[in-house]
Amino acid sequence: MKRGLKNTARVILFLFIGIVLLWISFKGIDLEKLGETLRKAEYGWLLLSSAVSIIALFIRAQRWKLLIEPLGYKPSLMNTYHSLVTGYFANLVFPRLGEVSRCAALGKKEKLPFDRLVGTVIVERTIDVLTVLVLLGLTIIAGSKTTGRFLFENVIDPANERLSLLIGSSTILYVVIIASGAIGVYLYFSLRERLSGKPFFRKLYSFFDGIIEGLKSIASLKKKWEFIMLTILLWVSYLLMAFLPLLCLESTSGLGFSGAMFILVVGSFGMAVPIQSGMGAFHWIVSRGLLMVYGIPLEEGLAYATISHESQLLLIALLGATSLFILLGKQSGRILTPQMPDKII
Repeated sequence: MKRGLKNTARVILFLFIGIVLLWISFKGIDLEKLGETLRKAEYGWLLLSSAVSIIALFIRAQRWKLLIEPLGYKPSLMNTYHSLVTGYFANLVFPRLGEVSRCAALGKKEKLPFDRLVGTVIVERTIDVLTVLVLLGLTIIAGSKTTGRFLFENVIDPANERLSLLIGSSTILYVVIIASGAIGVYLYFSLRERLSGKPFFRKLYSFFDGIIEGLKSIASLKKKWEFIMLTILLWVSYLLMAFLPLLCLESTSGLGFSGAMFILVVGSFGMAVPIQSGMGAFHWIVSRGLLMVYGIPLEEGLAYATISHESQLLLIALLGATSLFILLGKQSGRILTPQMPDKII
């Protein structure tokens, strides 16, 4: 009962933060002008964007499947796809639970070890982060220095300032994090033999061993070139998903693929905020970015962010609910519970 209340409170807290960010994004906006912009939008382009989104989900599912195969398991593409979409669906309610939920769903359906699946997801997410950094570097090298400047002035520098105010210096925080990590790794290995006899620590070590195995899977990929090509195709799909909604509005239709690349990069930072589907954070960073870099009025930028974000949210809600039912039927609710990590560990 207490755990249920705690989880409910956490969901409400994240939702409240998202609502506050939405309020900040729309504060001072001419809502009449925003509504007029949304009424004039050509929504037909969203059908093509949705089709690309579905293709991207299958690409990501196949790429995840390639990461699982070196572990000695061969899940079906459809079960992998449904598990992946189930994870995205879970993120609509419980931020960052999607990675756990999709591993739990696929593990239950295909009888695969949960901890080893978690390792492959960590690899996948690491590759995604590196890809965003590469794309950021490419946009800067290509001459779009405004992209880097916008992120530093509106994301990185404010974060450093808040950390400095909190503990006096952000450098101290980095030192503490690095030192804590080093001490944790030392204790983890030095005390392993002594602690492994206790049930809790035995499960804990088994869990992390599975993660390490998952991380090693990237080195033993038999289809490395297929993995690389799928990664390229995945991010080309994401670029198209950022580009096609631009065509819905007259003010953004001329930004082209360079504008879509900018949105893809800065939007990734908004989606990384640990709230339901980047709600509010995506709207703020995209609309302010379009204003500062391309001179697009805030109302127009928010119209684009709303069209792009909410169309994807609706698509994931529909696909996710369908995949969850197909995959697990009446047992669906058990996969979407935030207690899953506690049960595993």
